[in-house]
Amino acid sequence: MADTCTKCHLPLILDVTDRDEEDEDVEMGESSAAGSAAKTQTVPDSVKLMSCFCHFHWDCLIDAYSDGGGCPNCSQNISSENSGVRQVLCDLNNEGGLQENLDILPLLTEENYLKANPGHRKCRAFLEFCREGNVEAIIGLLQDEDPDDGDVPDVDVLRYQDPLGDMQSGLHAAVMAGSREVAWLLLLLASELNLLEFPPEVFQEAEALGVMREDQTGKVDIRSLRDAQGKSAEELAAEVRGVWIGWPGSGRLSL
Repeated sequence: MADTCTKCHLPLILDVTDRDEEDEDVEMGESSAAGSAAKTQTVPDSVKLMSCFCHFHWDCLIDAYSDGGGCPNCSQNISSENSGVRQVLCDLNNEGGLQENLDILPLLTEENYLKANPGHRKCRAFLEFCREGNVEAIIGLLQDEDPDDGDVPDVDVLRYQDPLGDMQSGLHAAVMAGSREVAWLLLLLASELNLLEFPPEVFQEAEALGVMREDQTGKVDIRSLRDAQGKSAEELAAEVRGVWIGWPGSGRLSL
């Protein structure tokens, strides 16, 4: 088994510091250096590609990977196909333990996209929160105006469509996740749906979380966005049914 990274030639380990415990030590009177030393542990950080058996640190692989499919060390093709689906298999050993024959192509594709589009990180996080049904995280992200977060000013997070995921919008993601709560939030913030159509609970929740609809003049109604198959969120809801029975045709998900 290799014990060094083929890119940087350093040991396949990572020093991890428990910041929460370190802060607690500092509050109790210990020095920051002493707290850090006491709470630092070494964990594995190894990615073994199954195609060529080259080993990398995760960050080294991410930094060197391009979507050409070749190993950054030996140039051998690292992708394979399973039932017509492209994948990149590896043994990943990190703080969470060993995962064998793990397909990391989705992660590599995501990171490669973000290297080319660093200002889209907030958009990617937004879509993930929509898929998780996490209303509080969505609102926290939208309210974050940190000028150092790398976002491109003209990227509309609410209306972002996923080029890596069938061009789905946040509303599509909410439909797929079966999250009415996220759907109501997105309709409130990024559509022209008549406010009389909203249940009182939606306004109460929005007020408690400090959000409300802004002027939509000149903005695209999120209900009009279509995925790569040309489907609106309403058409998708009609297909998946579930919690969406009664919504298609009501005007909530369509213009």
